[in-house]
Amino acid sequence: MVQKLDDAARAALLARFPDWRHEPDRDAIVRRFQFADFAQAFGFMTSVAIVAEKMDHHPEWSNVYNRVDILLTTHDANGLSERDARLAEAIEALL
Repeated sequence: MVQKLDDAARAALLARFPDWRHEPDRDAIVRRFQFADFAQAFGFMTSVAIVAEKMDHHPEWSNVYNRVDILLTTHDANGLSERDARLAEAIEALL
């Protein structure tokens, strides 16, 4: 079983990733990414998909033209876990 982050760990996660915001209703972090066009947005999604598959931790996301919205939470933990922190870090490294 994956452990849900406690309040201190959640605060540390949000401090590490200031561009992500906490979604308390889902105990998730979310971020919107803007790109020059659809091709760049889709290329970014493809890169994230490859990393997420290797990590066996998959985001909830949507794409409209040049925008990609990503939500990270761990369903097995019923909220944020260290798996979300690692995936957020990997996503940030792709930028």
